[in-house]
Parts: sequence; structure tokens; C-alpha cells
Amino acid sequence: MQNTSLQGILKFLHEAEGLKREMRHSWLSDGRQESVAEHTWRTTLMALVLHKEINSKIDLFHVLKMVIVHDLGEVYAGDYQVYGKAVPENKHELESIALEKLLKALPTYTKDEIYVLWDEFEHRETEEAKFAVALDKLEALIQHNEANPSTYLPGEGEYNLTYADDKVVYNEALKQLRELIREETKKVLKIKTAM
Repeated sequence: MQNTSLQGILKFLHEAEGLKREMRHSWLSDGRQESVAEHTWRTTLMALVLHKEINSKIDLFHVLKMVIVHDLGEVYAGDYQVYGKAVPENKHELESIALEKLLKALPTYTKDEIYVLWDEFEHRETEEAKFAVALDKLEALIQHNEANPSTYLPGEGEYNLTYADDKVVYNEALKQLRELIREETKKVLKIKTAM
């Protein structure tokens, strides 16, 4: 007899592959558009290499789990571009419904764990969630700085000079990292102006 939990997990894993196909507004340094899964991967890597720099007692494993699941709802809800388009006011609700659809094949205990992690990220109240959200935003800025500036929408580079400032104010190391990224953005904007 086959394990029905494993069948559900396999079904979920097939559906989650959609995150590899969901494209973001960001572009890679080689000119290819970035997938949501690629963004998630580097955000996870950032958590691993930065967690000791923030001088905070956070549970790294908890952060890693949160980052891995934070965009899963985008398999069905899609990725909302922050700049240049209006993010729906009911984005949280749309992603919640999409996440529930994606998780339905999983065993209840796993489904509940993923949903709670996603919800914690969305509410941004715990130290782990604040760290995860800051990394999510900073990763997007790093990727924009790596892309060819011709991929920017009009005014997007200037927007990137202040984007995510509010997500790092709680931690000195993250504020310093944000400043380094801002300096990179200024260099990219000079290149764009010279084009």
C-alpha cells in the first residue's frame, strides 16, 4: 500500500515547480529574466551569510524556512511588481487563497507549518520575520544593480535609492548593508545616464 502522505507531498512538489516558471520584473546580469525561485534561493543564501552580522539572537533555521516559503503563493497568485504597477490592496488575501490551493495536497501538519511561516513573514512582527523581510527587499535591490540598467522602467532607478529603507531601520548592520547597496545603485544610475 502506498503512503498517501507521500503522494500528496509529491503532488505539492510538482505544483511548487511553478515558482521556477513565475518570472519577476528583475533581470539577471546575463540579460535573462529572473524567476521567483531564483530570488528565493539568493534570499535564503543571504540569511545564511548575514545572520551573524546583525547582532541579534534569531533562529536561523526558522528564518530559512520562512524565506523558502514566503513566495509560494505566487505559484497561483503571480508576482506583483512593486514599482510601476499598483499592488492590489487585497494582495495578502489573494496570496493566502493561492497558498491554500497549493498546500491542499500536503498532510495537515505540514500544510499548517508552511501557512504559519508564511503568515509570520507577512505580519513582520518577530525578529525572524523582520530579518527575512529585509533580506527579501535587499535581494531585489542587489539584483536590480546587477542587471543592465536598460531593463529599468522610467524612474525605477531613483525609486531604488529609497526602496526598503523602512525595512532595515531596526538593525545597524542591515542599515549599513542598505547603504552599500544604495552606493551601487548610484553607480548604476551614472552608467544609465551615460548610455
